[in-house]
Amino acid sequence: MPSKSFRPYTPSRRFISVADFSEITKTAPEKSLTRGMRKSGGRNNTGMVMVRHHGGGHKRAYRVIDFKREKFGVPATVASIEYDPNRSARICLLNYADGEKRYILHPAGIVVGDKLMSGPQAEIKTGNALPIKNIPEGTFLHAIELHPTKGAQMVRSAGGQAQLMAKEGDYAQLKMPSGEIRKVPVGCMATIGQVGNVEHNTVIIGNAGRNRHRGWRPTVRGSAMNAVDHPMGGGRGKSKGNNVPRSPWNQPSKGFKTRPAKIWDWMIVQDRRKGKTNA
Repeated sequence: MPSKSFRPYTPSRRFISVADFSEITKTAPEKSLTRGMRKSGGRNNTGMVMVRHHGGGHKRAYRVIDFKREKFGVPATVASIEYDPNRSARICLLNYADGEKRYILHPAGIVVGDKLMSGPQAEIKTGNALPIKNIPEGTFLHAIELHPTKGAQMVRSAGGQAQLMAKEGDYAQLKMPSGEIRKVPVGCMATIGQVGNVEHNTVIIGNAGRNRHRGWRPTVRGSAMNAVDHPMGGGRGKSKGNNVPRSPWNQPSKGFKTRPAKIWDWMIVQDRRKGKTNA
């Protein structure tokens, strides 16, 4: 997916880049696999803003993605590769031999007409989904389950891939895109290959209006606020005031660990930041 730049007929247009969408083969989604979506504006069921800077944006329809790939042994043909406004990856429509249609994440290198399959007996090739115990070590994977039959939860964004490092007993060790090495049960399903739209991270937004179109509202810096509104606000002129960077609710925002200790932390073999080993 090469990105496309423009002639600078406005100052912001000089820097904007967009995907060229050359891999897209169909513009309208499969109607039977779409659902309506309501906008929340970042609010919860009581109307309180839980996530700031959300709101507006273009209307979207949700595409139902098959993250479980539980149609074992039924061959499928890639019918189309489509854009999905709800994720960075592209999606592809599979037509199964029994007549059913499902969306999956588009694996890099897959084109219309390719044959895919899922299940323990599936061939080791890009786009096929198998239990990790049936996949050879060193293989690159995406759309990985954390718990068997729950559906893929890891490595789902554009360009993502994890590597199967080792298998020992009931667990396999995966090297994640972040550099973290963690254990996953060998009964979990994973898809061979890398998620498509690899150059997604090279796209430059370029101006504020494009972010509003995506549903992102403006962010005001804390140091630009008054002292009553933010711990870093106030002062004579533009000043940091030797404050530790904090959120509006006075929680440190750099270096402060917010992740609670969970009972499955033992599954992380090597931390993604410090290279700390738990094994």
